[in-house]
Amino acid sequence: MMIRYALSCSRGHGFDSWFRDAAAFDALAAAGQIACAICGDTAVGKSPMAPAVAAAPTPPASTPVRASLSEPASQMEKALADLRRQVEANSEYVGMNFVAEARAIHDGERPERSIYGEARPEEARKLLEDGVPVAALPFLPGRKTN
Repeated sequence: MMIRYALSCSRGHGFDSWFRDAAAFDALAAAGQIACAICGDTAVGKSPMAPAVAAAPTPPASTPVRASLSEPASQMEKALADLRRQVEANSEYVGMNFVAEARAIHDGERPERSIYGEARPEEARKLLEDGVPVAALPFLPGRKTN
């Protein structure tokens, strides 16, 4: 295990360095073997610093505890799950062919129907510029989720 100290020299330069333990720092500093990384000054001491202690994360008080991960944790999650079910039940997934299929439907080359799929942002932007009505969905297709 190593310890990192924030150090400063007598000229006010600040820098960090790693030591085996506090005794190793003390011995090296007393022998003048620690030098400022900026100017080479050997009058170096520890700068005031707060220890970095990570506390265990606690969920916000508004986060409900749920018995099953398959159940929505909030009204927002429930609304998104409902939207997903609605889209999947009433639309055809066309995958990576979304851009071509959306353009063909818009141009009357394919039968009109609701579709969803995948497109790069610049492709979706081009569809919108060309008057093809598209919207981003706030979820990934089922095959892309764990």
